[in-house]
Amino acid sequence: MTRTIRTSIVAAALAISGASLAYAQTNPMVGGAAMYPTKNIVENAVNSKDHTTLVAAVKAAGLVETLSGPGPFTVFAPTNAAFAKLPAGTVDTLLKPENKATLTSVLTYHVVPGTITAQDIAAKAKANMGKATYTTVQGGTLTFMKVGNGWGIMDAKGHKGKITIANVMQSNGVIHVIDTVMMP
Repeated sequence: MTRTIRTSIVAAALAISGASLAYAQTNPMVGGAAMYPTKNIVENAVNSKDHTTLVAAVKAAGLVETLSGPGPFTVFAPTNAAFAKLPAGTVDTLLKPENKATLTSVLTYHVVPGTITAQDIAAKAKANMGKATYTTVQGGTLTFMKVGNGWGIMDAKGHKGKITIANVMQSNGVIHVIDTVMMP
C-alpha cells in the first residue's frame, strides 16, 4: 500500500471517529437510550427509562401533540427519581383525570418557549449578576445559577435542583434533564 493511500485511510478514520465523537456529544445517552436531534421531544423522551413518570404525566395531561409539534421548546425534564422525591401520593393524585388542570400547570412550568441552551443560560447569567430567569409556558419563572461545574435551577417557591444533563438537542427544541420537580 502506498504511503498516500495509508495516509488517506488514516485521515478518513480520524474524520469518522471525530464525527462519531461530535455525534455522541450532540446526542447524549439519557436513561439508557440515545437521543437523536432528528426526533422530537416526545419521540426521544419515550425511550428514556429515567423519564417514564414524565412521559405518563405528559400523556395524562394531553400534551403529547403539543410537545411533538414544531416548537421550539426548552423542556426541563425531571427524572423518575425527581418525581419520587415528591410527598407520597403526589404523583398518583396528579395523574387522576380530575386533576388534569393542575398536572398541566406543573408540566408547563417545566417548559420555556424557544431553544435555550446551557450556553444561553450562562450568557444571560453573566449579564445579570450570576442569575438567569426565564418565564415558563405556565407563566411562572425559573431561575438558574452556577452550582459547581453545572447549573442549579430554582422555582418561585424556592425549591432547588440541578441540571444533570444539559443540551439534549431535539428537532423541536432542547431538553435539560433535572433532578427535582419544580412547582408553580
